[in-house]
Amino acid sequence: MDEKKNELFYQPKNGYDRLSAEDRLACEAYCKGYMAYLDAARTEREAVAEAVKLAEEAGFQPADSLSGPIAPGQKVYFNNRGKGLLLAVGGKKPMSAGFVVTAAHIDSPRLDLKQNPLFEDTELGYLRTHYYGGVKKYQWTAIPLELHGTVALKDGSTVEVVIGRDSADPQFVVTDLLPHLAADQMQKTMAKGIEGEKLCLLAGSVPYAGEGTDRVKLAVMSLLNDRYGITEEDFISAELEAVPAFDVRELGIDRSLIGGYGQDDRVCAYAELAAILEQSQPERTAVCILADKEEIGSVGVSGMRSQVFERFVERLCGGAGPVQECFSNSFCVSADVTAAFDPMYPEVSEIQNTARINYGVGLCKFTGSRGKSGASDASAELVAYMRRICAEAGVIWQMCELGKVDQGGGGTVAGFMADRDIDTIDAGVPVLSMHAPFETTAKLDCYMTYKCMKAAYGG
Repeated sequence: MDEKKNELFYQPKNGYDRLSAEDRLACEAYCKGYMAYLDAARTEREAVAEAVKLAEEAGFQPADSLSGPIAPGQKVYFNNRGKGLLLAVGGKKPMSAGFVVTAAHIDSPRLDLKQNPLFEDTELGYLRTHYYGGVKKYQWTAIPLELHGTVALKDGSTVEVVIGRDSADPQFVVTDLLPHLAADQMQKTMAKGIEGEKLCLLAGSVPYAGEGTDRVKLAVMSLLNDRYGITEEDFISAELEAVPAFDVRELGIDRSLIGGYGQDDRVCAYAELAAILEQSQPERTAVCILADKEEIGSVGVSGMRSQVFERFVERLCGGAGPVQECFSNSFCVSADVTAAFDPMYPEVSEIQNTARINYGVGLCKFTGSRGKSGASDASAELVAYMRRICAEAGVIWQMCELGKVDQGGGGTVAGFMADRDIDTIDAGVPVLSMHAPFETTAKLDCYMTYKCMKAAYGG
């Protein structure tokens, strides 16, 4: 009977029961590189800057260097306004044969400063914020925060702002009530306990010398002016993001886990980036997308709905044949994270179809909500293709979906790629505490996602 079960049953196993000694060493080396990238890439702009740096070190050149269709082995990239990035390595086959693309996003939930953020209340200085993406607001109180971003001045120049990353820098915090006085607050639901308008960064407390009002606000603005040369009006044309000030760390006594901010979805972005940087001359042209704005619907010029992808592919084709023919012959892995089963909250998952820590990259046939609303539902043939290439490349993988059917759900960029007539399937790292200021992943799953991206490209 056991032999028959082994023959007929689908029986996933813990990845560490299948991992070779060689892969264990490679996993540790890969994760060191990933952790360094994640520590440096606190925002989407910084994620692009770090990726461009790594790409240029690997021989990639700006896409403007193309004088015709991309040649076999040629490596190019296009920096989309500093907030998105597209890379390609020319394949042996012409672009009309299609390409292999992996698509991830590099934006993460955070607190954006409002365009007129600075105010004073009872001699304390604050910065107003507008939360970005799906957050549990209470998680963003009473934790250290950093401020990163760009201030665009009227003359067209820009000023880069980073406060809190250096150990000598001050940091910020959103205050919360002490439990002794929180009787009314504790009666509210978790969704209502912290209001969005109260997610204000504490920015200062010492008044400017002299008499009058707004002396703390003036003192804070004076310090910002001394350091960055900006005035209050310059906030209007600024993109400043408050992000958690936690360093990326190994977790667990066995160091098998990684904790850090922004792993959704920079963990998959780094996997596909690392995979394409190692491509020399694939069979079909390899394309890597690092997109912005996924957390708010993939909108805008830097999001996956933008026509910038079409423009990039047109440039790779060099006018040789229609882009639409190229799309219809292509294949996409939407590289995005999935929810890992958490035994502390088993009620939201259906254990037979959930992703588990240390069981490898999670393949998702569909995402969406409840009745697959908003899903990109991959075909049976495409799922079989993914099974095959993963098996041939020694990738440890698992099939999964995002929670119980009626519990909720979520989406990725898969639907926007499929809308372009590109066969698309989701694959990514299972995450604990997704969208929290400090997310958790397993090293084994991170490494297997990278191996999956390499397998998609052709090894």
